[in-house]
Amino acid sequence: MGGETSSRTTSSYPKLSAHPVGQKIQSIYTDRLRQFTSGGQYEKENLLSKLYHNVCDDGDHVKLSVYSPPDLTRPTFHDAISHTFRPTHRGESFGPAWATHWFKIQLTVPKNMRDGEHLEFHWDANNEGMVWTEDGNPLQGLTGGDRVEWILPTSWRDGKEHIFYIEMACNGMFGNAPGGDSIQPPDPNKYYTLWKAQIVDVNLAVRHLYVDFWIIGDAAREFPGDSWEKHEALQVCNQIMDVFIAGKGSATSIEEGRRIAQKYIGKNVDSAKVYDSDEKSIVYGIGHCHIDTCWLWPWAETKRKVARSWSNQCDLMDRYPEHRFACSQAQQYKWLKMYYPYVFDRVKSKVKEGRFHPIGGSWVEHDTNMPSGESLVRQFLYGQRFFESNFGERCQTFWLPDTFGYSAQLPQICRLAGMTRFFTQKLSWNNINNFPHTTFNWVSLDGSQVICHMAPSETYTADAHFGDVRRSVTQHKSMDQDNTSLLVFGKGDGGGGPTWSMLEKLRRCRGLSDTVGLLPRVNMGNSVDDFYANLEKKVAEGTELVTWYGELYFELHRGTYTTQANNKLNNRKQEIMLHDVEYLATLASLKSKSYKYPKKEIDEMWENVLLCQFHDCLPGSSIEMCYDDSDKLYAHNAKLGEKVKEEALTVLGLSQHLKANAELAAVNTTPWTRSELVRIPHASAKSQEQKYTYVSGGPGVCKTHAASAIQSTASIEEVRKGVFVLKNSIFQAEVEAGCITSLIDLRANREVIAKGGKGNQLVMFDDKPLYWQAWDVEVFHLDSRKELKSEASEIVEHGPYRVSVATKTQVSKDSWVKTTISLDACNSQTQTGYLLVEAEVEWHENMKFLKVEFPVDVVNTEANYETQYGIIRRPTHYNTSWDMAKFEVCCHKFADLSEANYGVSILNDSKYGFATCGNLMRLSLLRAPKAPDAHADMGRHHIKWAIMPHQGALSSDTVRAAYNFNHPMTLVSVVDDRPPKELFNAVNVTGASSLILDCVKRGEDDEDVSRGELTQRKGQSVILRIYESMGGKSRGVIETTLPVKKVYETNVLEDDGKQLDMSGKNKISIPIELRAFEVKTFRLQL
Repeated sequence: MGGETSSRTTSSYPKLSAHPVGQKIQSIYTDRLRQFTSGGQYEKENLLSKLYHNVCDDGDHVKLSVYSPPDLTRPTFHDAISHTFRPTHRGESFGPAWATHWFKIQLTVPKNMRDGEHLEFHWDANNEGMVWTEDGNPLQGLTGGDRVEWILPTSWRDGKEHIFYIEMACNGMFGNAPGGDSIQPPDPNKYYTLWKAQIVDVNLAVRHLYVDFWIIGDAAREFPGDSWEKHEALQVCNQIMDVFIAGKGSATSIEEGRRIAQKYIGKNVDSAKVYDSDEKSIVYGIGHCHIDTCWLWPWAETKRKVARSWSNQCDLMDRYPEHRFACSQAQQYKWLKMYYPYVFDRVKSKVKEGRFHPIGGSWVEHDTNMPSGESLVRQFLYGQRFFESNFGERCQTFWLPDTFGYSAQLPQICRLAGMTRFFTQKLSWNNINNFPHTTFNWVSLDGSQVICHMAPSETYTADAHFGDVRRSVTQHKSMDQDNTSLLVFGKGDGGGGPTWSMLEKLRRCRGLSDTVGLLPRVNMGNSVDDFYANLEKKVAEGTELVTWYGELYFELHRGTYTTQANNKLNNRKQEIMLHDVEYLATLASLKSKSYKYPKKEIDEMWENVLLCQFHDCLPGSSIEMCYDDSDKLYAHNAKLGEKVKEEALTVLGLSQHLKANAELAAVNTTPWTRSELVRIPHASAKSQEQKYTYVSGGPGVCKTHAASAIQSTASIEEVRKGVFVLKNSIFQAEVEAGCITSLIDLRANREVIAKGGKGNQLVMFDDKPLYWQAWDVEVFHLDSRKELKSEASEIVEHGPYRVSVATKTQVSKDSWVKTTISLDACNSQTQTGYLLVEAEVEWHENMKFLKVEFPVDVVNTEANYETQYGIIRRPTHYNTSWDMAKFEVCCHKFADLSEANYGVSILNDSKYGFATCGNLMRLSLLRAPKAPDAHADMGRHHIKWAIMPHQGALSSDTVRAAYNFNHPMTLVSVVDDRPPKELFNAVNVTGASSLILDCVKRGEDDEDVSRGELTQRKGQSVILRIYESMGGKSRGVIETTLPVKKVYETNVLEDDGKQLDMSGKNKISIPIELRAFEVKTFRLQL
């Protein structure tokens, strides 16, 4: 220590305090930020006042004229411009709702703007529009408030007048709802005021600073309070404001503000170079434009929304090289190709560049609860064939972000359609339980699986905000397995897609992540398939994703199983019609070389049915105009289907037109023998012997017999006043005032109705959900149950082959239900029987829900519900909130409650909503929501259901009975001396009774069938689709007398897989085996 030279430092820290300095009050300085970029009292003083160097909207430089087509028509460009245009001006209003107006804009860039920095034309009438060139090319869409700018061509700075057109659609992005509630029925008298039509010279530095400030301001607001990054962001924003104020908004102050911003977000945010860093990114940014094929607007408007939205994305791709855009729905691509070939060619070129990504593989983004299994297959068959024939590739990812729940068989059908991946996010809307996973293996009833990812940002229409990026990590529920996620951004539902500001925001988010950190890095320039390929690679390397087995039940929008009943009836009937048409046409094409398989007509009908299965159409959540449209399509299909069916029957020696002296037969299009009492159409005789015929046999042509051929009879007796007993050899039912007070199964010597209960009891509920009227029924509606009282019943069929009792129930002054309960004579003790109920309903209620109840003497904690290609079991109790959430569920042709040795099935012909609470089985019949369609379900309805007790547990007897219930046998005239009965028996499936031959059709690419979309196959082939219906491994044999050369197992796209063994000469046998609930497709090469 001693003797050493000391070293003393001098501090620069001041000795005396110069002045007080206070702690900045964080909340006040944060709230201050809004002053800089908001409208209102400071708009003329803040950054907004500097956005434009110049603005011009005078009549000398922006001349406006308009043609207004009559009667809400939507004329083509060339039709529109052939008419006379009248002068118009800003401030004029245009309408009414759904009208179209064509504007001619004669634009001259003024002299003082010709050397401007960045010229745009701004147009805003608070509605939608499309910019067209003078020679008729659609360039880009416009949306009031969101997307109002069109960049002027540089060549227009020549002082000359230039002409372009704007097609105005008198609807907003979300239709024409009055006021601010978008789901209310449209206002037909809504008008839109054109308030902006101007040339602007944009100050790009200000525009860029605006986005800089937006993102850094979000960081100041949304980063955690204990993070230095939050405090730094607040300091940076306030410094930018102070510099702007000190410099009075000068160009120098703007430049300085941007330099300050770059300290926080980096220097490369003005270009795609910001994404060039090697730092690992975990959020994949994907541009998307969800366009509801119909919803709060009709199909005709959707066609224009597609063109507007997708042309915008092509334009953005030219300006933002990192932009990748994914869009689904083959139907929308087909419309674009038909009506906007110029835009379709632009899209196609971007697809070739790998920047515009067709995705989804389905015809539309369809409902998955209610369509039949075959309909789900056709969604993919038609979708994948369109994508492959137009873009050269099939889709790998099923894209369904907005549908109201997901069938348990979707993973299997996806795999059979060539897809291993699934994307959605709708379960984030659950209003009872929080779905626990983000990325997981979703497993079907048969064990098939797909990788499912649900965007943790919990939206498919993200605005690409700072918060959307941050939530991609903070709300990610599968971080233990994988931390990556999709950020799906872009205006949606009503279309639009990403905007320039979204892409600019994401650049700054990435710059912020690389400069400051804490925010997850966004990756741009990759596709959805790239994201999933990365997941699949991790799985291959050992990552084990969690699993979810069975349906993805959506805990919301349960009312959609019931709303718009006639639409659902049409769907069911046309699915069955198409089954029959394909079956008969296949046989006809094999019988006659001169008969042309009606592929064009079948395609047209299927595409119409698939379109109507869109997830706002079939569920019943669209406006009234949409159902006017779907009614027309269904009516067209019905007429075309009858024509095609008759042509096929004619080749087969039969006719649907019953002729006076011709022999009567019946066509059984189900794949098994059946026996039924069938009413003879237009029979006026009172005697049942003349009103009915007894049909037994099949498949194919069945001989008709006199009703007396039935070996037993049915009887009816009024045992007490108003109390009727209906009886046949199987059941004895007691009916009073329309209710079944007793139902005895004579074979089992068992009472079916619970003690003191009343089966077939009509009940009404008050039905006012929290918000989404057509969509939702809430659990509290069950508290308002009210039994409807009926008038006295009366006998309407006395037997001896059918007995019936009819009852009228006056629901209210304007609404009534007439139910007819019938019991038919049975031919044998082994025949499956049921008590049939036919209801005619006149319905004029307001926010009410009509159901029918069956309290049965059966106990089980689970009930069975038919779904596509299988059965799903759901709880009958409310043990947990997950059980309680399923207070209303979807079923197809039947629901069943069974014990080990006995059960009851409820069959229906057009209903999808059901509930089983304890031993109470409840079929949902009609709703009466008032939004978005004020007249939903009003009017006349015809509904059939049946109660079918059965000995033993649920079996294929119920599956077949429900199939028969929905495929009634139709009578035909025999017009050929020898109809080819052997041809009807040319293909059969024997073995396990659970194996269902569900589809018989011709091969899509057979040379005598193909329409040339894809490579043809030589020769003829027959496609068979078979599924296992009960949930157990099953073996069977395909037996055929057709001249089969080879048999292949295929996927649903009809790609040949393995060749199968076959044996026999005159009758060929092909052994098959299916897993529980498995679907298999076979191609018989002839």
